[in-house]
Amino acid sequence: MSQRSSVMLEPRKQPVQARSAASVDAILEATIQVLLSVGKERLTTTKVASRAGVSVGTLYQYFPNKSALLQGALIRHLDEVTEAIGRVCREQRGKTLKEMAAALINAFLATKMRDAKTSVALYSVSSDVDGVKIAQQMQLHTNKSVAGMLATTSDTLTKDPQLVASMVQSAMAGVSRRLLESPEPEKQLEALRQELIFFVCKYLEACSARVPDSEFVVEPS
Repeated sequence: MSQRSSVMLEPRKQPVQARSAASVDAILEATIQVLLSVGKERLTTTKVASRAGVSVGTLYQYFPNKSALLQGALIRHLDEVTEAIGRVCREQRGKTLKEMAAALINAFLATKMRDAKTSVALYSVSSDVDGVKIAQQMQLHTNKSVAGMLATTSDTLTKDPQLVASMVQSAMAGVSRRLLESPEPEKQLEALRQELIFFVCKYLEACSARVPDSEFVVEPS
């Protein structure tokens, strides 16, 4: 995306008062509602402003165009997921790797798929609003939270916590993508949640002192 395009996506001003913050939240919520009801092609700033109960002029104070609205909605969603992960990582400090894995995955999927239709809709527009770059920035924050949690485990972690955190995040992202690209994510959620916990727990077990590294060495062919 060009520098000009990136600038055009950014909000014109940040809310500094409670009333302004409430207006922005209402606008972003309305963006989701309009997106779900008419789709991204028919979504307009006028429709969003009407749904939010604000004037188009008020909307333009914060979001210069349709793309900025969609990007704002995506960022809010990913912020919620990032905050949920950060919270559970703080709560799980000092626990076993198995306890950490279960709590982390449960919190991640509960937040990510709390409203499956909204998550799928935002996933579908992410490529239009520089979603990859936004997700990468969020992943950096998440990696610090997860690595920090893993470093405090009551088990003995034998590998770099940051590397282990990256592998766990990759597994979580893969399952999330599988769900978001599924025609019926709600029906697959529970089965994939259990499989992801099993998968990550086994990986973390292999990264602990309880299992000799030699058992997991793959010889080159």
